[in-house]
Amino acid sequence: MPEHDERDEAPIERLASLRHEFGEHGGVNMSIEASTTFTVMEAGTMPEIFQGRLGPDEGGCFLYGRHFNPTVYVLGRQLAALEGAEAGYCAASGLGAIGAALLGLLDQGDHVVASDTLYGGTWAMLAEFLPRKCGITTTFVDATDPEAVRNAMTDRTKVVYVESLANPTLRVTDLPAIASIAHGHDAKLVVDNTFTPLAISPIEHGADVVVHSLTKFVNGASDFIAGAVLGTGEFIGSLMDLHTGPLMILGPTMDPQVAHSISLRIPHLPLRMKEHAGRAMEFAARLDAAGVPVSYPGLPSHPDHEVFKRLGREEFGFGGLLTIDAGTRERAETLMEVLQNREGFGFMAVSLGYFDTLMSCSASSTSSEMDEQSISAAGISPGLLRMSIGYTGSIEQRWEQLDRSLRRCGLVS
Repeated sequence: MPEHDERDEAPIERLASLRHEFGEHGGVNMSIEASTTFTVMEAGTMPEIFQGRLGPDEGGCFLYGRHFNPTVYVLGRQLAALEGAEAGYCAASGLGAIGAALLGLLDQGDHVVASDTLYGGTWAMLAEFLPRKCGITTTFVDATDPEAVRNAMTDRTKVVYVESLANPTLRVTDLPAIASIAHGHDAKLVVDNTFTPLAISPIEHGADVVVHSLTKFVNGASDFIAGAVLGTGEFIGSLMDLHTGPLMILGPTMDPQVAHSISLRIPHLPLRMKEHAGRAMEFAARLDAAGVPVSYPGLPSHPDHEVFKRLGREEFGFGGLLTIDAGTRERAETLMEVLQNREGFGFMAVSLGYFDTLMSCSASSTSSEMDEQSISAAGISPGLLRMSIGYTGSIEQRWEQLDRSLRRCGLVS
């Protein structure tokens, strides 16, 4: 019989197979290792650790909290199991993780091909920060068009960067097709999977590196800022190198108490994602039937519905976000105010993945770092309202609130 390959397991099976970390005194939850520095029992070991020859997995020990912390290390292992990666490590924010991943793969003069539809902070990093500070340039293209990606590749292209589900347009990247193009040019495919944990597993479809803003669905309570990088053991190790590792040298260190709190929420993630997606699907179907301009990848009318079906796991649905195009910024803002202040449907706030619904007008908030031309090219209309659907209240209660608000704002007759 063929040997068992853990990559064939589903994410929740990989996570369940991970060895559980008990607390220091046998508690069912792991302990929080709050130390900034760690005791070396033999003096001769310390030089070996500093020279990178010994670490927590090579017969050495932990060294310093900015390098490896046991609690943060365990959370990285959990997330790696979830994504089917060899290894992972966590950072103090999603952008910290993204920046570390990119700087771990790129040198001065290198080139990136990136989706033209990205989170505004990521766009600013690629379009403005990296060119000015590092001499790294980016060409932005429609990542749903493989030929556009292929035509943008150059001899200096080292990374292709996409989001599995684009923020905020909810377009779906055909990851196997883009991975084939990237690898054909000796480039790495980096995928931001913040919007679709569990629903899509990019590494199974050819991604080399996966990044997350853990602040969102993975954490689920909008109380911690955090990020993660997942990939091969060699790549994650390189990010922690004492001389050139971006996570080590730049120091976007995750606090171990944050890591502990997020770790306790990982086992609940499948339940939460199913409920987010189930409600988003129900509302999207009702909105579509009412003639509201709604976009959701679970709808057959969505341009990438079949791509998501091919890449995704059916049990986790099509994600917890939908968009409504209110036509103008003014109408979108009016709708949000009615939903929040009159109906108590949700909150006007950036971010996503919270247990209550969060709403924002993307062009003037989370995508506002982009210039007008880039916003237009990405298809982000001024009235595009992004909604991260929560799971509080009953479906009928929330639908009645949404329906009344749409009627009050003239979006439903």
